[in-house]
Amino acid sequence: MSRLFALDIGTRSVVGIILEKEGDVYHVVDMVSHEHKERSMVDGQIHNVMAVSDVIKTVKEELEAKHGPLTHVCVAAAGRALKTEQSRVSVSITEQPIMSNEDIFHLELAAVQQAQYQLAEKQADNYSTQYYCVGYSVTHYYLDDQSIGSLIDQQGEEATVDIIATFLPKVVVESLLAALQRADLEMEALTLEPIAAIQVLIPQSMRKLNVALVDVGAGTSDIAITKDGTVVAYGMVPKAGDEITEAISQEYLLDFHQAEQAKRQLIDQNMMEVEDILGFTTSVSVDDVTKQISSTIGNLSRSICEQIISLNKESPQAVMLVGGGSLTPSLTDYIAETLQLPANRVAVRDIEAIKNLKGQEQLPHSPEFVTPIGIAIAAKQSPVHYISVTVNQRMVRLFDVKQLTIGDCLLAAGLEIKKLYGKPGMGLFITFNDKPVTLPGTYGEAPTIKINGEVASLQDHIQHGDEIEVFPGEDGKTPQYSIETLTGPIEHLTVSIHDQPIQVQPTIRLNEEKAHITSPLNDGDHVIYQSRHTVYDVLEQHTQLDLSKGNQPFDINVNGEMMQIFPEQVTVYQNDQKTKLSNPIQHHDRLSYTLNESIQIDDVLTYLDQGAKAGITVFYENKPVELQPTSFNMTKNGVACDRQTLVYPDDIITIDEPVQQSFIFQDLFRFIELNVSEISGKRFKLYRNQEPVGFSEPIQDGDQLSIEWFDSVRELY
Repeated sequence: MSRLFALDIGTRSVVGIILEKEGDVYHVVDMVSHEHKERSMVDGQIHNVMAVSDVIKTVKEELEAKHGPLTHVCVAAAGRALKTEQSRVSVSITEQPIMSNEDIFHLELAAVQQAQYQLAEKQADNYSTQYYCVGYSVTHYYLDDQSIGSLIDQQGEEATVDIIATFLPKVVVESLLAALQRADLEMEALTLEPIAAIQVLIPQSMRKLNVALVDVGAGTSDIAITKDGTVVAYGMVPKAGDEITEAISQEYLLDFHQAEQAKRQLIDQNMMEVEDILGFTTSVSVDDVTKQISSTIGNLSRSICEQIISLNKESPQAVMLVGGGSLTPSLTDYIAETLQLPANRVAVRDIEAIKNLKGQEQLPHSPEFVTPIGIAIAAKQSPVHYISVTVNQRMVRLFDVKQLTIGDCLLAAGLEIKKLYGKPGMGLFITFNDKPVTLPGTYGEAPTIKINGEVASLQDHIQHGDEIEVFPGEDGKTPQYSIETLTGPIEHLTVSIHDQPIQVQPTIRLNEEKAHITSPLNDGDHVIYQSRHTVYDVLEQHTQLDLSKGNQPFDINVNGEMMQIFPEQVTVYQNDQKTKLSNPIQHHDRLSYTLNESIQIDDVLTYLDQGAKAGITVFYENKPVELQPTSFNMTKNGVACDRQTLVYPDDIITIDEPVQQSFIFQDLFRFIELNVSEISGKRFKLYRNQEPVGFSEPIQDGDQLSIEWFDSVRELY
């Protein structure tokens, strides 16, 4: 039969309890409770270590007088800065199934460590190393993404665990450890108050129900939510029984201790008799007190309900209340009304509700003793131990929630691993093709780590009492770089121009001077490297073409206005397809080109449609015919020319406007074609606008012209 000693160090009092475990049954051996002589704890946080230690020592010594020496104790923590993190970790089990509870425990602890990392990321600017993990609960096990009750001896590919881990500031835990040490006690295990209460009141079989458990103490109200077979959330409200005591103190002019005694009398006897600071004695019923402090009770219940809704996203099916503050008059009614639950769905639970507990008759049937019993049982079932090591001669405590490593110690000591590595060597700042590039120095060396005088690594495991030394690594250096560092190995391109093969070399310039790929680099150098060439680059390097104008249009000046004859003066073909000078060159490309060097002035006249202004349009056989003047006065660069004169880019051409010319019917025959074989020997009549006319008859723009043919003179007349 094993013995458990637990302390519930609350805001108002310290409760010590001894249990004995036999099989699955716990027997109450003894219980002692003493109140703090002053307000040495506020909202679950120790404010006066020595005063709290004195009360712990009193409780311990009273129990030792009956049951012998007590050296190790299980405790629970509560605090305003409680942090909760959910995390998930998976492990492959394809080759080795999970065989034992220890294997599952290691998986759970890996998930706790993941939660620690998540908290560290969120608290990166707020000293995340100042938080301890003080407990965790498993929410689900999975086998190959399917929820499962137990992983022992399961066959599959992947095992997964989901956990909720809770963290407290180190100051909360360190003050608790200090108070225990002054009372000559060593912390055997630590748990969290809502974990403790839920462990004994809501067994696994009941956790499919959506239930909120609220431990209403003196300074804080701790909350745990169950749903879907697990504990889904923890929370805390910094309001509890002391709020009620303060309200009674203000309403009836009592000091805090008097008000606390009056509150207990009110709970036990449904009335209280008090003497205020003026010496007047008053008897007040529970109903009257409840009315007078109803706003305070309402505020407390609203705070609890708001936190429940925040954690659960809706009202739960039921609410269980434990702790001394749960006896506050009408608190259950207020909570039921706020959460819109039936009155019988909110209830205060005492030690009678704890299954597998014997000897309850030794304890008062009060909800304030549920938590001390839960602390002893929960700390034994899910213990969180701590160990101490030294890091560079500084004492560091770690809670042993997994197989701890040197890396965990450095994190707990506030040492940033990355700062222990040597600084990188100075890099080079280069401009490469007009873009800034940094060529780094060599990495700094890793730190040297020793454990108990032996060289070790960050992954090495630690034990209680180990001595760890860390020596920063050496700084890196600036290496020698060449242009090839920027470009990589060079590949030459082979192309052909009019079927003649050539090799295209990359262009390399260092600080505007030609350079080689092996040329060394210095800080501030400017490198231009061109390995991808265009058609223009290749033709410029390997032909005599004047490409400065090759991609310019064929322009001439005609009567003072610029005219574009061709879009470019050189037409280039890439693999037999017309291309642009800006197109990139590929390996084995075939290039060719043609030159647009000159045209005749007659082509210019065609482009210009010149003479149209001096001509007219008539209609022959109902089809339009344009009649144009027969000649122009033209010059090229000031010299008279004719229609066959060659014109080159940028030449200056003048073409005089033709004199307005009168046209006669005979001019029509210069612009139409007649089939001589068909009309040979025939007579004809000429018509203008259906009137007979002669060859020399003038014609005007828009006239309708026609010719009528006859086989004989008789037909003609």
